[in-house]
Amino acid sequence: MHRSPIKHCRNCGVAVVYRIPDDGDTKERAICPACATIHYENPLNVVGTVPYWGDKILLCKRNIEPRFGKWTLPAGFLELGETTAQGAARETHEEAGAQIELEGLFTIINVARVGQVHMFYRARLLSDQFDPGFETIEAQLYAEDEIPWDEIAFRTVKETLEHFFADRRRGQFQIHDVDIV
Repeated sequence: MHRSPIKHCRNCGVAVVYRIPDDGDTKERAICPACATIHYENPLNVVGTVPYWGDKILLCKRNIEPRFGKWTLPAGFLELGETTAQGAARETHEEAGAQIELEGLFTIINVARVGQVHMFYRARLLSDQFDPGFETIEAQLYAEDEIPWDEIAFRTVKETLEHFFADRRRGQFQIHDVDIV
């Protein structure tokens, strides 16, 4: 995994050193030589939804980098103090201004090379009226054959949409665990 190294201790500010801790750990960690604090670098969690209205899916056109102007599902980084479901609902409201009812975890996608785990929930839209936030140029409903596949912002979104439509055709939704390498 590409790591953006920790340079200074978050507790005392002294420059850290990278080594394997003496506590039986097997990974190199940022360790403070002054106060002995071990700093762990863990994956970031991205949470979002697959909001649907009838046979259509809600997509958001990005108003931010990366992938400005490309289409995505409403999603973003999980905040401290919230569950994955709460974060997914918050991101859907912030990015699309959509009112939803969460239906369950749908995809867990590991993107180890960038240190992220993406989790998408299925979500039934309670209205077809949207009020996109500043991160979104527009929010629009698409039937499967209308989706701008070449303009999808992220592979995790494309994989999630493909699983959604395949499950819908089968008439049964399941949880999909995917590794993107």
